Amino acid sequence: MLQYRAELDAAVNLTGGGSLRIQGLRIDVPHPDVTRPEIAALLVTALGLRDVERVELDAARVFGEPAEPTGDSPARFEFVELSHVISDGLTTYPGLPGPVISPHLTWADSRSRYAEGTEFSMDRIDLIGQTGTYLDSPRHRYSDGTDLAGLPLGRLADLPAVVVRAVGSGRRAVEAGDLESLTVAGHAVLLHTGGDRHWGTPAYAENHPYLTADAARLLVERGAALVGIDAVNLDDTSAAAGGERPAHSLLLAAGIPIVEHLTGLAELPPTGARFTAAPPRISGFGTFPVRAFARMPWYEPHDHTRSAGWLPTTVDE
Repeated sequence: MLQYRAELDAAVNLTGGGSLRIQGLRIDVPHPDVTRPEIAALLVTALGLRDVERVELDAARVFGEPAEPTGDSPARFEFVELSHVISDGLTTYPGLPGPVISPHLTWADSRSRYAEGTEFSMDRIDLIGQTGTYLDSPRHRYSDGTDLAGLPLGRLADLPAVVVRAVGSGRRAVEAGDLESLTVAGHAVLLHTGGDRHWGTPAYAENHPYLTADAARLLVERGAALVGIDAVNLDDTSAAAGGERPAHSLLLAAGIPIVEHLTGLAELPPTGARFTAAPPRISGFGTFPVRAFARMPWYEPHDHTRSAGWLPTTVDE
C-alpha cells in the first residue's frame, strides 16, 4: 500500500506583511490526483499558518511510497537517465573531435575461432575524454591533481542530490544567491538550466548557462560533493570571460568532481533523489564519459504527475 506525498517549493505571503520561502518540503496528501489548490491548502494546514494571503507554488510533485516498508517488502525505486547517447561522429563540444566507432572483430570474422554456431563481435572506439556526458577529475585542471583512478566512490555514487532550478530565470549565470538557502554539504549539486534543449545544435554552445565564481566558492566552502550542469560548460566560455575558468579552478582544486552535459534534470525533484556518475578507473586521465543517472522512489503507474515534471505555477489560496 502506498502513502502519497507532495514535495514542493513555495512562497507563502501573509496578510500582515512578510512571506515565507519553502524548498523541498514534503507533506502528506490523500491521493495521487490532488490538485495544486488542494496542495496549497494542505501546506497551510501542515504548517499551522494563519492570515495567509497567497500561496505561490514554484514546483509541486506528487509521488507514492510504501507506507510501512519492511524487510520483506522493501521500498521500490525507479531510475532516471541523465546522460546523452554517444554515437559515431557525435559533436559534444564544438571544435573537439567526435568519437569514431568501428569493429575490431566482426561476427562473421570470429566464426573461424569458435565452435560451429558460436560467434562474437568486438568493437572499438576512439574518443577524447570530453565526449557525451562526462566527469572532470582534478587532473583535468591541475597536473598534480587526482586522476580518474584516484577518485573515491563516495564522490561519485549514490549521492543525495539537490537540484537547482535555473530554467526561466532570464539569466545565464547561476549565482551564489541561487544556492544560499540550500543544503549542499555531501550532496551532488545539479544545475537545471535547460541548456540541454539545444544539445546537438550550434545554439548549444552560444550564450550558454554557467556557474559564477562566487557560487563555486560557496559550494566549496559548504562542502558540496559533486557539481553537475546540463549545459556545454560549467564556466562562461564567451569572449568576455577572457579564457578564465573560475568554477573549474575552484571546485577541482577542492577535489570536487564536475559533470557536464547532463540531461533530463527536469525529471528530478529538488531533493530526494540519489545521483551516480562513475567513470572507469583510468590512471593518468582527467576526464571520461559517464552513465549518469538518479534513483528515486517508484511512482504508481496511474500517477499522472510523474510525466508532468516540475512546472512553474501560481496557486491562489
